[in-house]
Amino acid sequence: MTAVRAVAAVDLGAESGRVATVAFDGTSLDLDVAHRFTHTQHLRDGVLRWDLDELWSQIQQGLRILDGGDLQVASVGVDAWGVDYGLLDAAGHLVDTPTCYRDPRNVAAMRRAIRRVGAQALYDATGVQIIPINTIFSLAADAEMLPHRLEAAETLLMMPDVFHHLLSGSRVTEYTAASSTGAMDMRTGRWAHSLLDALGIPSRLMPEVAAPATDVGALLGDHIGSLRGCRVILPPAHDTASAVVGVPFQGPGEMFISSGTWSLVGVEVPQAVVSAASREANLTNEGGYDGTIRLLRNVMGLWILQNCRRQWASQGQDLSYAQLARLAEQEQGLRSVINPDCEEFLSPGHMPARIQVYCARAGMPVPETVGQIARCVIDSLALSYRRVARSIHDVTGLPPTAVNIVGGGSSHELLSQLTADATGLPVRCGPVEATALGNAAVQLTSLGELDGLADARRVIAASTAIVEYHPRPAGEWEEAGERLDRLVLADLDRAVRSDHPVPAGEP
Repeated sequence: MTAVRAVAAVDLGAESGRVATVAFDGTSLDLDVAHRFTHTQHLRDGVLRWDLDELWSQIQQGLRILDGGDLQVASVGVDAWGVDYGLLDAAGHLVDTPTCYRDPRNVAAMRRAIRRVGAQALYDATGVQIIPINTIFSLAADAEMLPHRLEAAETLLMMPDVFHHLLSGSRVTEYTAASSTGAMDMRTGRWAHSLLDALGIPSRLMPEVAAPATDVGALLGDHIGSLRGCRVILPPAHDTASAVVGVPFQGPGEMFISSGTWSLVGVEVPQAVVSAASREANLTNEGGYDGTIRLLRNVMGLWILQNCRRQWASQGQDLSYAQLARLAEQEQGLRSVINPDCEEFLSPGHMPARIQVYCARAGMPVPETVGQIARCVIDSLALSYRRVARSIHDVTGLPPTAVNIVGGGSSHELLSQLTADATGLPVRCGPVEATALGNAAVQLTSLGELDGLADARRVIAASTAIVEYHPRPAGEWEEAGERLDRLVLADLDRAVRSDHPVPAGEP
């Protein structure tokens, strides 16, 4: 293939990252991952933090690999997980290592915020799902427990834009990343200053917001060699926003699931939906590319299974995800289920034990074997997707017509089939690299190679093989769905009664 234009997509997930080139020949996209790496959080000074130096080192390593390649890279853009941020001082230096949204202090901060201003006021001011990971609760925790961080800071940048700052010197935050904070009014796209003031968070920290496809300058730094002259272009910097650019929708009413460590489950709508019904359903509004809004709910996703796998490996059972899926497929379905979004599954730890304690508390059979625990998690995720689909139907009045799964989880065959069974909808899976492709497509739009969102999706679909799953007879999904509803209500009641939740099942 003779490439007309090539761009670099840096895609950072909460456990892994990749630096890829995406070449466009006028018809399709060719993605080549030059560098993959893993990373994790570390506990320091009692706070869960990201290793920013390691992330930056890995990004630079990937760009140096591209510098030695055959393709001339025209631009680079970074997408990353949402909600986390860096705080810069007047000189442009980080005042402290960024903290992680899974830090337990955020749960307590959320509860204090609800007592202070009320859950309805929080939602009505922003249209954003009330969930402990939201940036606004981490900032509230900073204001109460680490005030020196905020006092020393001049501006806040969302995590992908910390790297855009390191790459180009820019000090703006991209809109889709900003929309994940719970601090922005999603009807207007402006910061919710009154809410920030009510929670003791300095509004002066909130940065200028830039639209995706904005060129923020030339790539800086001699360490990147001949790439130095290429442009830095903001993709949809929240990785879910880039992933949804890559969804090959075939018609109106289709849902998406961006499946990885988190599962982001929703639909694309033309404007924010902020109503009593959407608040009751705890649906969130997140900004998308080209004026779109994603009406969705965050579901815990494969995080739970990832932590189970890590625990089993530490005990001498180092099983691949494919092996776990085969063991799960051999077990009875829907024997035991959990609410994946229960707070006790949010933080790292001994996840198999937590699942067992949860099931015992709920009066369900306790899964004992690796296969039973894995099946419990996978069934529960499919049930959670079904629950979101029904919430979206109730809130919008429009029944979903199909489910599109993109991201790493789209290659999980058992989960994909169970999602079709649970929702009663056809499921289409792929592309696995939707996030990097969506990131690159928006850069190419900024460079004039593609003509907006519809053209980007057309080209991505032409570049991707899609796998389809069709629903099987309903079986016990209706009863299991009612069981999950009861679990959610019970977990909410427990959360209201407990100001200091302790993860269950820790040995």
